[in-house]
Amino acid sequence: MKTFQGKTLSWRIADGVIELTLDHAPCNEIGLAMLADLEQFVAALGTLKDEAHALIIFSARSEGFCAGGDLRELFRLSQEVTGAERLSGLRNFIERIHRVMNALDEAPFTTIAAVNGLTFGGGFELALTCDLIVADKMARFCFPELRLGLIPGFGGIPRLKRDLGNAVVRDLILTGRSINAAKAQSAGIVSQVAAEGDSLRVARETAAQLKKFDQNTALAAKRFIKQIPHEELRREIDIFCELFMRPAVEKGLRKFVESKDALPYLP
Repeated sequence: MKTFQGKTLSWRIADGVIELTLDHAPCNEIGLAMLADLEQFVAALGTLKDEAHALIIFSARSEGFCAGGDLRELFRLSQEVTGAERLSGLRNFIERIHRVMNALDEAPFTTIAAVNGLTFGGGFELALTCDLIVADKMARFCFPELRLGLIPGFGGIPRLKRDLGNAVVRDLILTGRSINAAKAQSAGIVSQVAAEGDSLRVARETAAQLKKFDQNTALAAKRFIKQIPHEELRREIDIFCELFMRPAVEKGLRKFVESKDALPYLP
């Protein structure tokens, strides 16, 4: 399949590069619809690897790369059931997200996130699955989950710990404040900073450079230098689900859902 058009994203292959375009108003929030589209994409990876040497994930939304999980949808779904059924439904959703993120992390070619604007929560976690992050200089990165009584639940903490020193991880998680592209590059999160509106072009140039190398060698190098922290990822699911069932989280989510602010996830 060389092209696909879903409800929230699309992809195409050109010159050996898969371009996965996120396009779901208002800012590519990850809910059931995007999860289903992402599941279709990762299911196709086995076929796509024979035609591609690189993947670029980017956003068609001017607001940003991805504002994270669809908290309004998550809150609504959590209110429809109670007790064990509520916990079971939540765990099923989070485990599905983790399977998608792990598949992207282990993709059989080099992956590049070309990010702009808001790259928050689950969007930050999606970017962290990629081998390289190219950031528009106006991009901002943030894990605001503690404001709701939660931790990042899509694999963010183990992947941050894999890539960064613990001091940076603690600052990002425990303060919830955002950092800009320049600071993210100095911390080791971002590999290249591009001019405003230029991250996709730089990512495409990088993908063209990758074509010069033997792909089996590139894949061997990737697997050697990029271990998947499976045990910590499973523990993150447990902690997230435990926290989500607390009354304080329901209160925080309700406040978020009832907010009249256009972008209530902004710090």
